[in-house]
Amino acid sequence: MDDLRLHYRFLSWRRRIREIREVRAVRYQERAKHVLVDGDTLSYHGDSGEVGCYVAPRPLTRDNNYFEVSIVDSGVRGAIAVGLVPQHYSLEHPPGWLPGSVAYHADDGKLYSGRAKGRQFGTKCSSGDRIGCGIERVSFEVQTAQVFFTKNGKRVGCSAMPLSPEGLFPAVGLHSLGEEVRLHLRAALEDDSAMMVDSHEEEWGRLHDVRACGTLLEYVGKGKSIVDVGLAQARRPLSTRSHYFEVEIVDPGEKCYIALGLARKDYPKNRHPGWSRGSVAYHADDGKIFHGSGVGDPFGPRCYKGDTMGCGIMFPRDYSLDSEGDSDEPCDTALPARRAVRNVTYVSPLPPPHVPMYSFMPPPPPATKHISILE
Repeated sequence: MDDLRLHYRFLSWRRRIREIREVRAVRYQERAKHVLVDGDTLSYHGDSGEVGCYVAPRPLTRDNNYFEVSIVDSGVRGAIAVGLVPQHYSLEHPPGWLPGSVAYHADDGKLYSGRAKGRQFGTKCSSGDRIGCGIERVSFEVQTAQVFFTKNGKRVGCSAMPLSPEGLFPAVGLHSLGEEVRLHLRAALEDDSAMMVDSHEEEWGRLHDVRACGTLLEYVGKGKSIVDVGLAQARRPLSTRSHYFEVEIVDPGEKCYIALGLARKDYPKNRHPGWSRGSVAYHADDGKIFHGSGVGDPFGPRCYKGDTMGCGIMFPRDYSLDSEGDSDEPCDTALPARRAVRNVTYVSPLPPPHVPMYSFMPPPPPATKHISILE
């Protein structure tokens, strides 16, 4: 009797092991539609108009955070997309078109992030070019993917997006006859230091209740009262050589209490930009502009997840600032002394320097320079 029980227990364990292996085989299985896979070579295998999509079997990880695609033949249209997608991404659409995905498209040089409308990002790519895509290693600690792209080994730009528990899988889209690429899932960065994002913590003059992770800013304050403001202030002011910056809202939080603007260097750390004198800011939650007062005026539309807010200065032609952009310290000599800062229909006299500033209010939110904001 005991031998019979041991026999059935052995069969049960063997069945369980087989089921686990089958599940793992399905999980780590490459998927492709209208794409012919021959080793590391992918080629379009469909009628014109049909989307070809390939998804790699395993996601990027901290130890393997980068891959590349070499364009062997750009085909008729060169409609090749390289990016990252969630595990169960639909193969009916190119990477970057559906939520949770991002991709660099070779035919127009645009970045598509979760929707079928892209934004200008880099240059077009053709036969012989290499497109790379990776995730900054620090992203795996904060569960927000700082995705970067390269062209021929040189960094093009980056974009922030949530990092799902299943991870983000390398994906390639093909969409016209003759397109053929070679996939390198374990590519090595030519210069890992060159892949660092373009906004580091040392570039910020002040960070109060805000954590910087590459180009991602995340609110880490208590978020319980009106004074629990998270503030990020750039070290250097805007200048005639660098007169504009942007913020992309990655996660608006519960209320989207995000403000973007300019302020003096000694601006109070517990006040939204625009609320106190010497500052002006556009607030995402209500679309109002605040200029040195806690009462705002109607200005523009409200901003939501995925929106990009920008701020800049239209300097007069005769404007000059000594040592402009070369020093961390503000310069008191400006010619002319006080000139108007213009934003289409809004004019506000601010004394130089005009330091870029972002802020967050309870409950916690995020933002992108191009910087990305996360709550």
